[in-house]
Amino acid sequence: MVGWRERVGTLWRTLVGKLWLTIIALVACVLLTLGFFLLPYVDLTFANSDAVKRMLIYVGIAGFLMTTVFALFLLKKITQPMRQLIDAADSIRRGDYTARVDVEAYDEIGELASTFNLMAARLEENIRDLSIEKEQLAGVLRSMSDAMITFDREGTVQLTNPAGEKLLEDWAEIRWDENAQELSATERRIPEPLSPLLDEVRTTLEDHSANVLVRRSVWAVNMAPLFLDNEVRGAVAVLRDVTEAVNMEKMRKDFVANVSHEIRTPLSMMQGYSEALLDGFANSPEEQSELLHVIHDESLRMGRLVKDLLDLARMEAGHADIARERVDIGELVERVYRKFAVRAKEDQLEFSMERAEEPLVLDQADEDRLEQVVTNLLDNAFRHTPSGRKVKISVKPTVSNGEALTIYVSDEGHGIPAEDVPYIFERFYKADKARTRATSSGTGLGLAIVKNIVDAHGGKIHVDSVVGEGTKFRVILPKNGRGISNTVATN
Repeated sequence: MVGWRERVGTLWRTLVGKLWLTIIALVACVLLTLGFFLLPYVDLTFANSDAVKRMLIYVGIAGFLMTTVFALFLLKKITQPMRQLIDAADSIRRGDYTARVDVEAYDEIGELASTFNLMAARLEENIRDLSIEKEQLAGVLRSMSDAMITFDREGTVQLTNPAGEKLLEDWAEIRWDENAQELSATERRIPEPLSPLLDEVRTTLEDHSANVLVRRSVWAVNMAPLFLDNEVRGAVAVLRDVTEAVNMEKMRKDFVANVSHEIRTPLSMMQGYSEALLDGFANSPEEQSELLHVIHDESLRMGRLVKDLLDLARMEAGHADIARERVDIGELVERVYRKFAVRAKEDQLEFSMERAEEPLVLDQADEDRLEQVVTNLLDNAFRHTPSGRKVKISVKPTVSNGEALTIYVSDEGHGIPAEDVPYIFERFYKADKARTRATSSGTGLGLAIVKNIVDAHGGKIHVDSVVGEGTKFRVILPKNGRGISNTVATN
């Protein structure tokens, strides 16, 4: 009973139901009007008035039945196709773009159904194209190594790629403003270093680029406006970590400055003394000889600088030219010790050597390069140790499993400040560090060359230093030439 009432109520709400109700009402009005005016005349005019009245009733019933049949016809021709259109439109609204209407008619309803099917096909095609473009854009963003972040006009984060998401997570740990309020994950705001760029983009409506320093990293930021109806609705920022490039540029500038500094001194002395010779300031053969010796020494110094620069450049480029052969490190250290023993007497230093009694042999090593390592370390120790103090060199197996040998070079010199220790293997360290040096014969590249040679042998070099007490270098070299484990390297 309830279902029947619902169907009847639904019928009255349809277009056909309303039309049917209207026609029935019109027919009823016509019949009632006719009956109101004709019934009095029927009794007076016709002898068999009851038959006429029955005929009128039959005509009324027939009229109601005809309107019902007409309503059912309209229900099939109009309401059912319209219902299909409504259901198909609702399916498209829910995301089913394959929905179509199957109506076989050539009237306005048929044209409407054909237009709807064409519209649905075009919409499906457009949605598919948009999905493809969206996937392509998402793939491009995922493959980008640079961080990409989009903001709305107020600076709220809208979209990020994986690199941008990681960057925001890292920067979220930084407290830019002590008075800033905590925001939820869905209300992430633009990081403080990018706010000035966003303000410039909103003001000028143009792209802007800048380098942003965050902690110890330098980020190159390019921010462009996003428009909607000729108004800025937000901005997109692309960030690239250029810390290494900036450091390399700084190293390049420092390198040029240091090379210029190192070369300028011998060149100036050579130029000055040669001009003195040309101008005849040397009045005696002895003075001429002295000036020529100075020019010769400075030319040798400049030659050593150029040679060291070339060696270091080849090593850093991966062309160390290491000759792999069997090397007795014990004999090598003794040979270098004897060479420096004479210099130790001249500089009034206590120079000693210690070596283990067992064989100290490397299977894969370059004897000339390792001799250069020991020579540079001892030369560095001699130049920075005052007279009357000690310099010591020793070689022994590494304390662990004996898979490596360790060379120790220690001195009681001036020492190195703790904050400078991480940089001592950089080129021209001594040229731009305020350290006392007994002579000016060094090129400032010795420790950098030592580090590269040790790395080429798969070894490790460590330094311990205390200001005013001295410095100790440890060079750990693998016996097999294939590198050493971290456990060995830290012993």
